[in-house]
Amino acid sequence: MKKINFLMTAVMALIMGCSLTACSDDDNNESNYQKYQNEVNKMVNDSKKNDKVILLVAFGSTWQQAYDTFGQVVKDYKANFSGWDVYLSFSSAICINNAREGENTDPKSYYDPEHWLTAIGLAGYKQVVVQSLQVIPGEEYRRVRDTYVKDFMNNRNGDFTTKYMKSLDLNVVVGTPLMAEETDAQQLATVLNKENDIKDAVQQGIVAFMGHGNPEGYDYYGGNIRYLQLEDALRAINKNYYVGTVDMDQTYIDNVVEHIQGGTFTYTVGDVTKTVTYDANSATKAQLYPLMSIAGDHAHNDMADDGDDNSWYSVLNAAGIETNAYETNFTEACLKGYKTATDYIPALAERAAVRKLWMKHTEEAIKKLGTDEALSTPTTAPDEE
Repeated sequence: MKKINFLMTAVMALIMGCSLTACSDDDNNESNYQKYQNEVNKMVNDSKKNDKVILLVAFGSTWQQAYDTFGQVVKDYKANFSGWDVYLSFSSAICINNAREGENTDPKSYYDPEHWLTAIGLAGYKQVVVQSLQVIPGEEYRRVRDTYVKDFMNNRNGDFTTKYMKSLDLNVVVGTPLMAEETDAQQLATVLNKENDIKDAVQQGIVAFMGHGNPEGYDYYGGNIRYLQLEDALRAINKNYYVGTVDMDQTYIDNVVEHIQGGTFTYTVGDVTKTVTYDANSATKAQLYPLMSIAGDHAHNDMADDGDDNSWYSVLNAAGIETNAYETNFTEACLKGYKTATDYIPALAERAAVRKLWMKHTEEAIKKLGTDEALSTPTTAPDEE
């Protein structure tokens, strides 16, 4: 299994992030940072139609299927939020750089939330919604909320006038991830079980969802517990459902196999200790699905790679369960002509019903604008005692 070492990932993200800002450009004597800022400024200035904006923030990817999925998300947002401009950003510097280099497909240009928020501020937007496209309130969501948005509201780089910052007071909000609360996990379970392909698969055998997860031992606002809560909600519907992760110590694929075989297990996730009993499951077939917004490296490699003995596909097959990591029963309209119903992995954001759940979070965020639940700027916030 291609498990990601958290510390190494953090170091690499820092190194790659620096590549966006380091060194001067030999052609125009601009830093890479300013070069990219100018590009985003131009895109915003050329496309600005409204005074209200929704900035979607995804981790990112380098797969064409993922790009198409993100494109559909943006399309839905534009169709459902009249009067709002909509932009998409990637929070992963590694994904941004690799996308520019054309990893897996033609080169694509994406930009981080800091560049987008700076351009949004310089363009004079009056209301700003930053919508997380993360699945749980974990590491990436915390970075969006507590770094990118906080720095923007603090005018960290001094890009905006005091007058403009005053105008932003209570006019900026952050939309929460797909499973921000336990009730969200319950709603997602209901929606997933109604999807035709999933509903059909769970009637025939095991359905296992692969989430990302966060390494244990870090304070991620209860993000990891959402996977167990989702599994509870799904298994209340059908005992053939299982949920595991790539990067959460207690729910790797080996743990999922143990759950299928049956037994009682005690988990400690954050400050929650949970004991779960699984009856042995005699099903001989399994269907795998990514519990992520897009189908990228994790879906195609950690989940579906038949050449990797540690992939979910291989581990389940080795356990004597005939497993399918792709499917031929996904009936939503293909986003591109190359997509067929053969050997296809549908991710969460490719499902219209799941996209509606994200948009519901955005609607809830918009209702907070102008209230004390919106964000304050330091220039107008009351002095702390």
